[in-house]
Amino acid sequence: MSKVLLLHGPNLNLLGAREPEIYGRDTLADIDAKCQARAEALGLALESFQSNSEGALLDRLHAAAKDGVQLVIINPGAFTHTSVALRDALLGTALPFIEVHLSNVHAREPFRRHSYLSDVALGVITGFGVQSYLMAVDAAAARLAPTHDR
Repeated sequence: MSKVLLLHGPNLNLLGAREPEIYGRDTLADIDAKCQARAEALGLALESFQSNSEGALLDRLHAAAKDGVQLVIINPGAFTHTSVALRDALLGTALPFIEVHLSNVHAREPFRRHSYLSDVALGVITGFGVQSYLMAVDAAAARLAPTHDR
């Protein structure tokens, strides 16, 4: 069974209450449960981790490389626009990853339109709310399928 790590960055623990007109009413627990159900249906082992601390996210990525994780789905939150360290950790571990965002970051404030991760990601899914995460789980399953042409 392929192992996938679902990483959530800062302030995503506030989902459901934080700016629901932008991020929706689903909580992080709701999103994790939906992703877990989709992953199980697709034959993936999915583990979720959220932190408001950049260091904790880096440590989890470093551990993932040793734990047999094969792919990362990451919503880096505000670290998308600021964290060279997160980029370096993803590159340093050589873990393929999919960047995901609930809102369409390209239709928001100018500073949100730049990502330190997008150019080294397998792909970016943005703007579809919770469906963005489910699309990422589907893409991970397709990427990890034994017949996938890399």
